[in-house]
Amino acid sequence: MTEAPAEFLAPRRRFQVLRRLARHRSFRIGFVIVVLLTLAAIFAPLITSFDPTAMRARIRFRPPQEAYWFGTDNFGRDVFTRCLYGARLSLTIGLGVALLSGVVGTAAGIVSAQFRRLDAMIMRLMDGLMAFPAIILAIGLAAAMGPNIGSLIVALSVAYIPRTARIVRASALVVRELEFVDAARVSGASSLRIIWKHLLPNCMGPLLVQLTFVFAYAILAEAALSFLGIGPPPPAPSWGNIIAEGRDQAVDAWWIMFFPGLAISLATLGMNLLGDGLRDVLDPRLKVET
Repeated sequence: MTEAPAEFLAPRRRFQVLRRLARHRSFRIGFVIVVLLTLAAIFAPLITSFDPTAMRARIRFRPPQEAYWFGTDNFGRDVFTRCLYGARLSLTIGLGVALLSGVVGTAAGIVSAQFRRLDAMIMRLMDGLMAFPAIILAIGLAAAMGPNIGSLIVALSVAYIPRTARIVRASALVVRELEFVDAARVSGASSLRIIWKHLLPNCMGPLLVQLTFVFAYAILAEAALSFLGIGPPPPAPSWGNIIAEGRDQAVDAWWIMFFPGLAISLATLGMNLLGDGLRDVLDPRLKVET
């Protein structure tokens, strides 16, 4: 037999993975948090009737109350509404970074593992990018490209691509030495077929775990860049922008910074719990209680 089905994509294996994930407590908690935040972002217009950018000077600095659950900011804007719409922007940036860094990093890692002549060149490029702290590299790229959502996604993706590439490469190097890959190679399978049928499917487990952490890191990095004025320009409601606008009133109007900070913490916690659950279930070397 020259080909072995990829364990991760085999129907029986998929069912077992889903069943174990459903029993994993950390994964369940993280899944609920992420789903609730996503639904709140999607249905924000149905949850609140306020405009996230409309200014109402007469209700500035209202503390949390029945009419304004999270209070109002220095321009009279409803903080709860801005947090809901900020979830749209922050989660979109996190998803965009995870997808872009996942696609490019996976391609770089797979090509590096399969084609040995390109390995040194690609990995030295990744090492060069990793020589800079991710947030510093992202700040430089975002500042050079301008403060907008697209440049922020590209800047953060470039910062996290090397880590994804190295994880995929390490997994692919192990898989390419297994017997069923040797059998496929001896039978005349092309490099593209080996990559598509064997290397890529068997790298999906570590890749998915890595991307959940990239998603969480991207949300934190977006908040940091927005706080520094490099993210989406105001009055666009992102969690980082809301915190930045409330820093001068951190003592007298604590709610302006507290609630978006809480949203960032919940989103990061949810994605990290998802990643922990995926790691525990997909890594056969880990024997943990689920």
